[in-house]
Amino acid sequence: MRFPAPLIPATLVRRYKRFLADVVLPDGSETTAHVANPGSMLGLTPPDARIWLSKSDNPKRKLAYSWELVEADFGGGRELVGVNTGHPNLLVAEALAAARVPGLTDYARHRREVRYGKASRVDFLLEADGKPPCYLEVKNVHMMRAPGRAEFPDAVTARGARHLDELAAETGKGSRAVMLFLAQIGSAEGVALARDIDPAYGRAFDRAMQAGVEAIALRCRISTEGIEVAGPIPVLG
Repeated sequence: MRFPAPLIPATLVRRYKRFLADVVLPDGSETTAHVANPGSMLGLTPPDARIWLSKSDNPKRKLAYSWELVEADFGGGRELVGVNTGHPNLLVAEALAAARVPGLTDYARHRREVRYGKASRVDFLLEADGKPPCYLEVKNVHMMRAPGRAEFPDAVTARGARHLDELAAETGKGSRAVMLFLAQIGSAEGVALARDIDPAYGRAFDRAMQAGVEAIALRCRISTEGIEVAGPIPVLG
């Protein structure tokens, strides 16, 4: 995934109301940017953090700027982290099309946002002749509290726990179900569950694994030019 235009460096003043951030642009002016991230962004929002913004040319948008990247130091040096949760599905779609997701390379058809369960949409439904369908749910990972160890979730997510239970229900019908954690952190060596932040999600994950749901993780390579899937990393549970 390439950014359509060069990103704009900025300095974070504060993030608030989840979806808003006040930032200082290179010319010294202050503006408000959209934050496409419903989580807590734990460790990624200190005042004066160096961030990068995209700018929309859509005159109907209330906020022209969107927060894309932040420079963080997780103990191994400063690196770029992707914070826009609107990108993971596009990144996974590119990786699926290029047969770069281990274990999911033999599905000929990839459908997105397919209704399933009681009132949900699965991120991807993978299909191939002669094979059971595969329900693939994608979660963005951008938290790291110890070097190399990415963690999910960074806030309580009842919706995420529900998705795990609904994936488990699909395995009971004979389908395949996969939870994919996408770490927008280049130094991630594995993805673990932040059970201290959301114990209910941890329990739902355990139930899902016992029911036959699979868990895989990928990390990304990130620059101010774009983001791409770099390869698989282990799920640490």
